[in-house]
This record gives sequence, structure tokens and C-alpha cells, in this order.
Amino acid sequence: MIRTKTGVVTELNERSREIFRQLVEAYVETGDPVGSRTLSRRLAVSLSPATIRNVMADLEDAGLLYAPHTSAGRLPTEAGMRLFVNGLLEIGKLAEEERDHIDRRCRAAGKSVEQALEEAVTLLSGLSRCAGLVLAPKTKRPLKHIEFVALGPGRALAVLVTEDGVVENRVIELPKGTPPSALAEASNYLNARLTGRTLDETRESILAELEMHRSQLDELSSRVVEAGLATWAGGDKGGSLIVRGQSHLLEDVTAVEDLERIRGLFDILEAKEHLLRLLELANKADGVQIFIGSDNELFTPSGCSLIVSPYFDARGQIVGALGVVGPTRINYARIIPLVDYTARVIGRLLG
Repeated sequence: MIRTKTGVVTELNERSREIFRQLVEAYVETGDPVGSRTLSRRLAVSLSPATIRNVMADLEDAGLLYAPHTSAGRLPTEAGMRLFVNGLLEIGKLAEEERDHIDRRCRAAGKSVEQALEEAVTLLSGLSRCAGLVLAPKTKRPLKHIEFVALGPGRALAVLVTEDGVVENRVIELPKGTPPSALAEASNYLNARLTGRTLDETRESILAELEMHRSQLDELSSRVVEAGLATWAGGDKGGSLIVRGQSHLLEDVTAVEDLERIRGLFDILEAKEHLLRLLELANKADGVQIFIGSDNELFTPSGCSLIVSPYFDARGQIVGALGVVGPTRINYARIIPLVDYTARVIGRLLG
């Protein structure tokens, strides 16, 4: 059942459903307006171009198709794409070789959660030819060891090791001239207070202690501790965002209006704090979520779609989300199982 522009509820019969499905699939393949002659060649049954045009006119009246210009071709509207994805899409299955490839690549990243997520989002981007993104969780496991390692002037690697052996690394910015002794003192200070507890459990008390008893540490050591806590805890954002493969979005762009939409999406991807809010929507649902165009106000001006899935830890709790973003004509049948399986692989690594 669908509602037309005039508010009248109508139902697509089998012929209309098939013509509409073939039109959307042709659009996904080429990105071009689809005409009656193209559809007549794709349909299994023999229909005249005139009959197909009549059906297309009905679909346009129902708000499922529109004419981008005066040509005979039609494109699906956002409402049309939603109907296609929700009711007509035949979702494919990943080949066993592809599943094995995803497993191997993610596991080869080692014990670091961040490295595994980096590998997963890079892999998703390459396989989907879209931009891949992942919301990395804050560390909620009890900690076993903390260490700061100098990388060069003004930079250090902060290393967390949890009680179950998971390693997380973050690069933090430090005042230039910070000596190795300050890094060692900061490590000792945190190990004495955090071991066996999570960052969330002790972060506020440590910051308060630094404020009230700063003499326990020198100024540079205190700033190392504060930088490490701020980087790991992620402030109030609930996690960190990794985005990879934006260049894929430009590979199949020919029309000027498409280029403008992609440029708008680039601006959105740069504003990562907004994407964090969108990805966190996936943390409230089980399974793959699909946002098409104005389904979310973030993508309204860019005509883009997001396919995203949460991933779970060993206790079955949602700890993050990953997915891909691209134009509304992305290959949903391939990308939906790709995102779903990759999220399951990451969940197993966290188990």
C-alpha cells in the first residue's frame, strides 16, 4: 500500500511492482534516468513501451518516480528508494571466500581494538566503493596496565592494556620538551589508581585529585595524565569516529549536480561530531539500519544514504557501530550483508 501526492492510498499490482523494481535496479547500475525502452528490454514479460509509460506515469503520480528534466527517463524519489529497500530489494549473500577474507583481515590486525576497527572500516570502504565509517567504543574493561611512550617532540603513544589482554593505543599531543621522566611519572601515577577499574569509574576522581593536590606531580606530568584521560575517555562524545575512503565517492560522478551533492557530503564527513550523533542512533537498535536522504536531517541536502550496524561485546551489549555512506543509488543488495557480516566479525573479536 502506498499513498499518492493527493493522499489517496493505492496498491502496486504485480506488473507495477516489477516495472518499478527493474527501473530502480537500472538506476542503481548506471545512475541515469531510465526510459520505457530500457525497461522493455529488462522485463521478463513482453510489454509495449506505451504500456510501460502509463505505469511509470502512475508511479510518478504516487510520488515514487520523478523526471529530472524533459526527457522520457525517470528516477526514483527518496520515497521510491525507501519502498524498494524495504519491500522489493532482494538481498544477496556474501560468498564464502569474501567472508574468509574479512575474517582474516580483521584478525590480522592484532589485539588492538583500534587497529581492528581501522582495518574493518578500510575493508568496508574498499569492498563497497563508498566511504566507510566506524564509531569506536570507549574502553569499559577493567585495566591492567597503562604506559606512555615518547614518539617525538610534542607527541606520545598512550597504551592501555585491559585485564583480558586487549591493547588500545592513542596518539596524544604534549607540550614540547616533555621529558621521559614525566611520561614515566604519569604512567606510575595512573597505574596506582586505575588498575582493576575502568576509566569511567575513576576519571573524575583523578581529575579532582590533580586539581586539589597538583604538588604530587610536576606540571608536565599532570598535563600528560590529563591528555591521556581526555583522549581515552573521549569527553562527552561516547567514542571516537574513524572515516576512510572518501575518495571512492568521486569515482562514478559525471553530472554537475551529483558532484555538488558529493561535495556537500564531504562537508558532513568533515564535521565528525554530527556523524557521531547519527551513528549513535544505531546503538538503539539491533541489526542493520538504513537511512536514505531525509530519513535523517544530516543527509537532507546531500542526497546520500547510510547503511550502518551496531556491534556487540562479549556480554551482548552494543558498544559501537560501523557502516558505509554513499549516494542513494548505492548497491544495497551487496552492501547490507557486507556491513552486517563485518559488524559480526568485530563483535567476535571483542568477545
